[in-house]
Amino acid sequence: MSEYRRILLDGSAVQVVREGEELVAGDGRRVKAAEAAHLPPVMPSKVVAVHLNHRSRVAEFGARLPAAPTYFHKPVSALNSHRGAVVRPAGCKWLNYEGEVAIVIGRTARNIAPDEAAAYIAGYTVGNDFGLHDFRDTDAGSMLRVKGSDTLCPLGPGLVTDWDFRHKHLRTYVNGRMAQDGSTDEMRWDMHYLVADIARTITLLPGDVLLSGTPANSRPVQPGDVVEVDVEGLGRLTNHIVAGPTPIRSDVGAQPTASEEVLSTALGGDWEFRGIRAPRR
Repeated sequence: MSEYRRILLDGSAVQVVREGEELVAGDGRRVKAAEAAHLPPVMPSKVVAVHLNHRSRVAEFGARLPAAPTYFHKPVSALNSHRGAVVRPAGCKWLNYEGEVAIVIGRTARNIAPDEAAAYIAGYTVGNDFGLHDFRDTDAGSMLRVKGSDTLCPLGPGLVTDWDFRHKHLRTYVNGRMAQDGSTDEMRWDMHYLVADIARTITLLPGDVLLSGTPANSRPVQPGDVVEVDVEGLGRLTNHIVAGPTPIRSDVGAQPTASEEVLSTALGGDWEFRGIRAPRR
């Protein structure tokens, strides 16, 4: 396996390869990984995310998996990096982490079979599919503001090649306490299936990212919290939550809400209104 990262080095975006605790540029410059200013490891043309996929997440909501996966889109303006700040806008309360494995496309893919998909994957990285559930009442279908607001798509630290996604642990930590404990073995649809499914009608380009779903126990975090997603063999993605200084404008558009739908999704069903229908992720 090799691990490639993108960092800001002497004012320029540079791809580097990890060698132990150091990152090495193509021209030989070296920087300690712990001191590097990280960028997202890839620059995709699109980020596609699957809804429910992990069985523990399905059981948490008392939901049922559909016959085939369903998806939503995160705009590339939501991209963030290892050690980047995730912004919770003023006036919003329900910002949830979702630790995930991110698939990175290496070759243009269109109309391929699942057993061909491996040849089109460049590698994998760690993702945190943050969701701003305050907007779930108005964006439940598209998930645009819920999952696509600025800073809500951290990826990193690096792109790892030749990684076998089978039997790998996935854990999320909040302020050092384990909050999610899952495995790729509980995924209903594996990485190859997801790539082939999307590529039936959407051309996947080199660098494009597919987020493969999160296990149970996604919960809200607060400004000041540190969230880390650790995937066996891919490394640990670390981000901190900050409060946005500017309130959501009140003179245009739907406003943040705290309805039963919002609370049931943000709190994973662990709340007082248990009579409502089980929501999707």
